[in-house]
Amino acid sequence: MAGGGAVAFGEKAAGGSGGVTFTVVMSCLTAGSGGLLLGYDIGITGGLTQMESFLLEFFPDVLRKMSSATQDAYCIFDSQVLNAFVSSFYLSSMVASLVAGHLTRTLGRRNSLLISGVMFFAGALLNLAAVNISMLIIGRILLGVAVGFSTLAGPVYLAEIAPARWRGAFTTSLGFFTNIGFLMADMINYGATTIPRWGWRLSLGAGIVPAIAVIVGAASIPDTPNSLVLRGRLDEARDSLRRIRGASADAELKDIVHAAEEDRRYESGALRRLLRREYRPHLTMAVLITVFFEMTGGIVTGIFTPLLFYTVGFTSRKAILGSIITDVVSIASVAVAAFLVDRRGRRTLLISGGAVLIVTQVAMAWIFGAQLGTDGGRAIPRGYAVAVVALVCVYTAGLCMSWAPLSYVVTSEIFPLEVRSAALGLSGAIASALTFMQSQSFLEMLCSFKYGAFAYYAGWVVVMTAFVAVFLPETKGVPIESMGTVWEKHWYWSRFVKPKTGPAKQADEPE
Repeated sequence: MAGGGAVAFGEKAAGGSGGVTFTVVMSCLTAGSGGLLLGYDIGITGGLTQMESFLLEFFPDVLRKMSSATQDAYCIFDSQVLNAFVSSFYLSSMVASLVAGHLTRTLGRRNSLLISGVMFFAGALLNLAAVNISMLIIGRILLGVAVGFSTLAGPVYLAEIAPARWRGAFTTSLGFFTNIGFLMADMINYGATTIPRWGWRLSLGAGIVPAIAVIVGAASIPDTPNSLVLRGRLDEARDSLRRIRGASADAELKDIVHAAEEDRRYESGALRRLLRREYRPHLTMAVLITVFFEMTGGIVTGIFTPLLFYTVGFTSRKAILGSIITDVVSIASVAVAAFLVDRRGRRTLLISGGAVLIVTQVAMAWIFGAQLGTDGGRAIPRGYAVAVVALVCVYTAGLCMSWAPLSYVVTSEIFPLEVRSAALGLSGAIASALTFMQSQSFLEMLCSFKYGAFAYYAGWVVVMTAFVAVFLPETKGVPIESMGTVWEKHWYWSRFVKPKTGPAKQADEPE
């Protein structure tokens, strides 16, 4: 199949020496826990936007539309101020991603995770104490900065510290913790809906819990050897590598040093370097994998799941309960992805997941069109409303077994060290910009496009699944410092990438 197979390498090659040590497990879990911040914020936001106590305090116009019997169901939550509350988080995250690329490189991966925890803690406290929209949005901006750092530093840390053989499984922990954050948020929202007047403060203030988890974890783990070598701290890198691998790893350290030397050979900045011909595959993947993941509709579905369930006729509390069900499905699905990603490979899961997303989105478009109508004035029969919940669960399973965790896996492992932080910073900025635009416009699009909004996202999934089938090389089991060989052997990208001289890599033992 177009796209190329995996290239095998030995356990003594970069990223492969040593076993799965306690330090590796704890460090990867801590880095992955950065996903708690993103998941918690998305989950809390979706519940708050239809929580009576919150709307009464800040968005009374939306609350009046919810109680109107003549209101178009597609347009209940169409409010620019409400959209601004949701999307300000992603706008600040976009800006932070561009800065985080440089700071993650100069301050280190671990310190960037620590910064993200502190910023999230500050944002959660400000939102807890909010008395007006301005305080809410400033708090949201701080939360967005925190996630901009964590979503860049976390994947880089995971990719650089995990053994090559199990890198996919460890890197999917970011998606796993993101969904844990979803579940935490929805369970808190479920309880907060029963508390009049101040229930929304409980939802927003509880964000200090995942923030503390990230702060404590980041303070107790070593920085990656790659980051330490890049900053000229060779002795600390050797100690970190020995602690991580549980044994001497001189061969791996030599490969990391060689990659850092390659980095220092270039005088131009990393972002500028990405525009060179030899980095065209990397730039393409940094942009398109990110764009395609955002255009699955998964992010906006995650944000607005309770609103979708409310739209089809469930009460506010039952809508959040339905969201909790999808959270459990997503956690189980990410666990399945972690089991399969290093056995079946990235491409297989991405293509299979794409097929599931297409079918479920087309089915949802049909149900909304046939049952709710084009004017949103009909009541959806309970059986069809339950079918929507079931379809969202299947959609979530397909997404969380493929694009949700693997977009992080692929984009964190395919870049050489000299452009890794810059490429991921660019990727994070693009992701945040697209999420900002979608979160700002989704409710308006639902009001305007009606059921066609689901068909719109299905069309994007068709395009991105075809792209993966043709252009994405398989990276399963390839040591991260040896990833250049993947591009050199690809049927299309080989015309751009020139073989580099460096330490010889040993062939892998057959699995």
